[in-house]
Amino acid sequence: MGINRQNYNVDARGYYGKFGGAFVPEMLLPNVLELQENYLEIIHRPSFKKEFDYLLKDYVGRPTPLYLAQRLSQKYQSQIYLKREDLCHTGAHKVNNTIGQILLAKALNKKKIIAETGAGQHGVATATVCALMGMECIIYMGAVDMVRQRPNVERMKILGAEVRAAQSGSQTLKDATNEAMRHWINHPTDTHYIIGSVVGPHPYPDLVARFQSVISQEIKWQLKEQIGTENPDMVIACVGGGSNAAGAYYHYLDRPQVQLVAAEAAGLGVDTDKSAATTFLGSEGVLHGSRTLLMQTADGQVIEPYSISAGLDYPGIGPIHAHLFDSGRAKFCAVTDEEAMLAGIELSRLEGIIPAIETAHAIAVLSKIAIKDKVVVINLSGRGDKDLDTYIKWGKY
Repeated sequence: MGINRQNYNVDARGYYGKFGGAFVPEMLLPNVLELQENYLEIIHRPSFKKEFDYLLKDYVGRPTPLYLAQRLSQKYQSQIYLKREDLCHTGAHKVNNTIGQILLAKALNKKKIIAETGAGQHGVATATVCALMGMECIIYMGAVDMVRQRPNVERMKILGAEVRAAQSGSQTLKDATNEAMRHWINHPTDTHYIIGSVVGPHPYPDLVARFQSVISQEIKWQLKEQIGTENPDMVIACVGGGSNAAGAYYHYLDRPQVQLVAAEAAGLGVDTDKSAATTFLGSEGVLHGSRTLLMQTADGQVIEPYSISAGLDYPGIGPIHAHLFDSGRAKFCAVTDEEAMLAGIELSRLEGIIPAIETAHAIAVLSKIAIKDKVVVINLSGRGDKDLDTYIKWGKY
């Protein structure tokens, strides 16, 4: 029986299989319902699509190149293509989504924007589009992440955003998300919350995936142009919440001949208490408004995640990815800090591209699975400028 694409995209209730939905406090229900009832109609308006496409082209710099990494390919005896999202304005794929959501916020007559950020790339991308559109912007960021991603904090401030530190819990991405949701509850009418990944209550996972789907849309025609077929053997991406992976997989979901591979942050190892590999360590539950897989104790308390990468230390994955894992459609690999850092250096030395440490997790998968003689696309989701401090502290280069 052929795979029905609808099996992998969201249904009318906001679910991917048994994952998804909208589990929100009563005070947030009007905001979420407003989005659910309006988002599809708005993003399909010709005027919306025209402005979105224009900004992606002339402001973000799309299409991003699909680059045949010859020395990397030679080493792994395969054809490895890098989708260069690191060349987007702001340095990562995040801006594809923030452009879409700021236009949606305008269409809904919202005046203020809030967001959460871990590695800071989503925060920078949100601050960027708020500056572009002249909208007030508050970014919540874990206090720990603010230290390890200092350059991005300063970029947000230069762009005119207010950056507020989340001081609770592990003071990382989960806690920044909690604070942003609290803010939204207290300012429901004039504020739009730009969630940066395929997490949160419906319709956010679908909304973000749709805006990021431009990645796989381009991969299809770029690959056809280069090798005569739209379909690679494999698409590899890193997954924390998972927006870059959702975008890279989107147009291949209904093509079973294309293997989807996700790299999760194993931290110091899945057998330690310092990890963020949700599919290896997690179980079903509700996190930040949706039913998904998350790392939790027997009584449902969230377990603090850990990764050397600020963008991957999230205790869950988006419901899209929980479904891809649960259904077997995607293969998940756990990559340790050390493996990721070594892969980041390898890409730097072989191709002259210093990747974000998130992306380095995806590069590390090359040595973990059979790829000989295969056509492989890796979503190179961000550049390593923001992580220089981490590379320097790690020091093994």
